[in-house]
Amino acid sequence: IWDVNQKIFYLRNNQLVAGYLQGPNTKLEEKIDVVPIEPHTMFLGIHGGKLCLACAVNITDLNQNREQDKRFAFIRSDNGPTTSFESAACPGWFLCTSLEADQPVGFTNKPTEAIKVTKFYFQQD
Repeated sequence: IWDVNQKIFYLRNNQLVAGYLQGPNTKLEEKIDVVPIEPHTMFLGIHGGKLCLACAVNITDLNQNREQDKRFAFIRSDNGPTTSFESAACPGWFLCTSLEADQPVGFTNKPTEAIKVTKFYFQQD
């Protein structure tokens, strides 16, 4: 996975960031593991499947919400060559990267805002 600005995901100090890796550093790239749940809905993992991407949920909702695994699920939307990933637990929130390199991967509820990148190239091996 890489964003439309060609930044790829890697771990830095146990935090997932997106940046430009060159030369020997390209081996730091985190491959995304995909576990399909339903059509277009999936879990996204990194670090050889040992870690899972998640959208945070309000702690006060945890006791009432028995579908806690939703916070780990993403809805994949393909638009031509690019893909976006929307949180299943928090509709309207999308996986994003910053325009600046080497910044944490995060979420935004303003996917059309120019300061965040929510479109990715997603190539399956």
